[in-house]
Amino acid sequence: MSVLRTGDITDDMIQAMETAKRQGLQKDLRALAAHIRANAQGRHDGAKPGWRAGVEWTLLWIENTAAQLPEGQP
Repeated sequence: MSVLRTGDITDDMIQAMETAKRQGLQKDLRALAAHIRANAQGRHDGAKPGWRAGVEWTLLWIENTAAQLPEGQP
């Protein structure tokens, strides 16, 4: 079994890990938005007027949050 020592983890490795985490979060957020959109379409046509606006706002917020996670930034 190898033991990690100080200096074994490079800045490039840390950056790659952070990029992978951001990409995973982007993917999860976009999947959540797609799931919400699919479940909301046509389901609550008789709902109160603000309901649809609330769903659209939520979807926009999720998409904007995902878009603010660009690759290559720590």
